[in-house]
Formats: sequence, C-alpha cells, structure tokens
Amino acid sequence: MAKARAIVTRRKAVQNIRKITRTMELIATARFKKAQDRAVQADAYTRKIAEIVADLGSTSTEVSHPLLTAHDPVKNALLLALTSNRGLAGGYNSNVVRITAQSYQENIADSIGTRLEVAGKRGVNYCRFRGLKVDLSYTQFEDRPQFEQVEVIANRYIEMYVSGKIDRVDVAYTKYLSASRQEAVRVTLLPMTSLGDFSTRPVKKGEPVKPATRGERVPYEFLPSAASILEEIVPVSFKIRLFKCFLDAAVSEQIARMVAMKGATENADDMIKSLTRMYNRARQAQITRELAEIIGGSAALE
Repeated sequence: MAKARAIVTRRKAVQNIRKITRTMELIATARFKKAQDRAVQADAYTRKIAEIVADLGSTSTEVSHPLLTAHDPVKNALLLALTSNRGLAGGYNSNVVRITAQSYQENIADSIGTRLEVAGKRGVNYCRFRGLKVDLSYTQFEDRPQFEQVEVIANRYIEMYVSGKIDRVDVAYTKYLSASRQEAVRVTLLPMTSLGDFSTRPVKKGEPVKPATRGERVPYEFLPSAASILEEIVPVSFKIRLFKCFLDAAVSEQIARMVAMKGATENADDMIKSLTRMYNRARQAQITRELAEIIGGSAALE
C-alpha cells in the first residue's frame, strides 16, 4: 500500500506541474500573437526606410553622413546582447549568449576594445558566470518593448559613434524569420553602410564591411538639399533598425517559451499515463495479495 500511495502522490505532483506548463503555454501563445503583429507591422516600414537611405547615399557622392562612414581601423566596439528576463524558454537565451561570448572573444583576439551591454536578466547572469564584464544592463524590456525606451539607447549609441568613442555597434539577438524559424545572429548596425538593405545576416569573422548593392539606382531631386534630408532620415533609420531587433527578440522569446511549455506539457501527459499504469499494477498486486491472504486464512480454519 505504501508504494501505491507514493505513486499517487507523485502523480498529483506531475498533474499540478502540467497545469502550470499548460497555463504558461497559453499565455505565451497569446503574447506571441501580439508580438508577431508588432514585428510584422514594423518590418515593412523598416525595410523601406533602409532602402531610401541606401538610395540617397548612393545617388550623390558629394553627400555623406557620420553614421554611413566606416571607422577604419576598428579599435573600440560596442556589443549589445538581447536576452529575456525570465527562463523556461528552451534554448532561446543559451543561443544568444553563446554568440555573445564568441563575439566578445573574437574582438579580444583582434585587439578590439569591447563595451558589453546586455538586455535581460538571463544574459546578465550568464555573463557574470562566465566572468564577462557587463558595462551596462537593461531589465526594463518585457514582451512589449516601446520605441521611446529603445530611442534613448539609440541616441546614446549615435553620440558615441559620431564622437569616436566607438567604431562599431553589433547586436546579438534572435532574428524572427517565421513562426517556425528563428535564428540567433550577430549583426552590425553601425556603420550603416554594411546594412543598407537591412540584410540582417550573421557577421562572419574577417568579413569586410561593404555597402549594399542595388540593381537600379533611383534618381532623386533633393529639396532643400541632400545633406539636410540625410541628416534627418539616417538617425531615424538606425533607431528603427535597433527597435526592430528588440521586436524580433520579443516575438522569438514567446515562440521559444510556447514550444518549450508545449513540450513540457506533453511530457507531463506521458508521465501521468506511465504513473497511472504503475499505480494500477501496484494496486492489482495488492488486491491479489489480500485475496490470497483471505483464501489462505479461510483454508486454515477448515
């Protein structure tokens, strides 16, 4: 009887855990749909404004902008890692922090001073565990990052890049490609010449920074002047790109958590079935023993 009771107690514990994982799965699903809508809505605007910047920058060779100018050689870089404040999201955080640590070590090997900034408690804890110095951390971002919050960070990056304090800005995050595919990548946002078409592909070590190429150049007439237009639109383009990274990270986090909790719920279902079978066998064996004792006692009395 003691074995059967232990199985019942364990089964109840698994059932309680299943309720929690199922609830978390439903919450992540609801948050994913909202985050996906924001990311999809921002994608078209982000790409179009990036194309305009690329066209404007390639139309006139006499016009330039500090954010479009690459610093050579690169002596100081800023690396921003976008992770989550909460766990239970499968390999979401581990993939990002692995790329972050790899990029950090590559910069050290190339004698590039690196300022590391991390968004999310999980990333901060990992960097502390690995002994990586975190210069600045952000924990205010949840599943709905606001543009006003990201704009403050973007303005500081622009000021640091223009003043020469940093020569490159990299972002390690999980790029949202579709509901079934997300990829942890490291992209270079500054200088912007490396992403004129917002092609957020992974940055390879030793890869030269090249401006984006386009099939046809769109002719523009600048009013009042190309310099004044670029002065306004280039910083906005950078802010939108950085904001898009935060949006992609948010929706990817919810997808990862939804998948992880769904898997945990299914495993709990399988464990409950297994424990139920174990309980039935233990209960049947107990009943058989009791019947044998009764029959044996009855035979002894005859």
